[in-house]
Amino acid sequence: MTEKNTDLPQFPEPFWRALTLPSFPKLDRDITTDTLVVGGGITGITSAYLLAKQGVKVTLIDAGEILNGTTGHTTAKITAQHGLIYDQLITEHGEEKAKLYYEANAEGMQLIKDLVSEHSIECNLTAQDAYIYANTDEYKNKIQKELKAYQKLGIRGDYTDEIPFSIPCKAAVIMKDQAQFHPLKYLKALISAFQEAGGIIYEQTTAMKIEDADPPTVLTDSGHSIKSKQVIVASHYPFNDETGLYFARMHVKRSYVLAIRTEQEYPGGMFYCADTPSRSLRYTEGDDGEKLILVGGDGHKTGQGVSMIEHYEALKDFSSHYFNVEDIPYRWSAQDIVTPDKIPYVGPVTANHQNVLIATGYAKWGMTNGSIAAKIMSDHILQKDNRYANLYNPSRLKGLKNMVQDNADVAKHLIKGKLAVIHKAPEDLGIDEGAIVKVNGDKAGCYRDQNGKLHIVDSTCTHMGCEVVWNSGDRTWDCPCHASRFSISGEVLNGPAVEPLKKIR
Repeated sequence: MTEKNTDLPQFPEPFWRALTLPSFPKLDRDITTDTLVVGGGITGITSAYLLAKQGVKVTLIDAGEILNGTTGHTTAKITAQHGLIYDQLITEHGEEKAKLYYEANAEGMQLIKDLVSEHSIECNLTAQDAYIYANTDEYKNKIQKELKAYQKLGIRGDYTDEIPFSIPCKAAVIMKDQAQFHPLKYLKALISAFQEAGGIIYEQTTAMKIEDADPPTVLTDSGHSIKSKQVIVASHYPFNDETGLYFARMHVKRSYVLAIRTEQEYPGGMFYCADTPSRSLRYTEGDDGEKLILVGGDGHKTGQGVSMIEHYEALKDFSSHYFNVEDIPYRWSAQDIVTPDKIPYVGPVTANHQNVLIATGYAKWGMTNGSIAAKIMSDHILQKDNRYANLYNPSRLKGLKNMVQDNADVAKHLIKGKLAVIHKAPEDLGIDEGAIVKVNGDKAGCYRDQNGKLHIVDSTCTHMGCEVVWNSGDRTWDCPCHASRFSISGEVLNGPAVEPLKKIR
């Protein structure tokens, strides 16, 4: 019998990234293309593929490595069950738009299935029922309202008061015939199909700015430019967020995942707990056929709340309580963007910029939303009608109350960071410890690595000047205002920032 090891892995790394992926060169010259796609996740790659398949000359760039952003850190549930959303959508948008949102995500799911079939992609795609459950009376009532919303919208849903675990459950609604897969196996195959259709990819190429010209020109960090007829910004958080003031229209949440081994048989299905803290369950198979259970949840606004390692510890405690955990081989976290009205922004960045498109705000449900976003944007470029374009239109102004609340929160953290009194010095830090310190009278972010070396950076976020905070769970510097994230040496890991933190030492 294998000896148990329930310690958390020292470093975060998603299970999906254990796959060998192709690498691509850095852009080294000025180029011209029909369509430029910025961002190598599910939205960017699917958009690029759909356009290239129709004979469009497409170039895709990524600031780092493709598939290392949110798509590489997902739980990869392919479902139109997005938490307790349909009752809320009916209340805020009406039945017609709520049903349209369901149909859009059902079509996004079908697009994935069709491409898997068309290209014979081996990506562990399996049909699964999706459960959302509650273990309190408050959320039991919400589950029952959600079931009524399903019935109003014609969504096939079942009701139960139990799930196949020892986890407490007072009520659950089931959405039948959903799916799960290995997202990087799927997208690796789609990348090959994109290249076969003439598509070009550059990695380590950061889009810094879009010049407001016709045609649009994107300037990169190397000083090279890319001219194109259209630009698709699929960089998760739009790097051009000042156009349309998107930094004021969204907030960002971070959530966590453990991959656990257990001798218990997993019963199948995908599960999501509606209560707080949230919990997510699904399984995946390794190449040896061994099942891992993915345990996710503990979401919070990026850069805010308790010490970040505590979120991993909370998932570990939950896993140990309900499963006989043998090992925890992987842990990782993901960034999710939420719009005020819970519907993503997909389409022209403003009404006056029809050739610059964005896709963002999937609120944890990027597999289906990202796929239908690719269809909406490719149809726009191909001048085809798309019945979901108005629903996802970024120029809508729904959710004003939530926008005011989000921006008040940003202002609070901006002021708090600027007024914080710092007493620590770099020499006060222990091994594997990070903190805001004073260097020559100024604030700085400092981390002492496993070898005792200090890494010191300017602690002012390069996006809009908020002060970053230390993320002990992932060893990153995170901005509590707009959720930019930076490595210990200051490199940008997540936008909207495009400039690194200044390196002091």
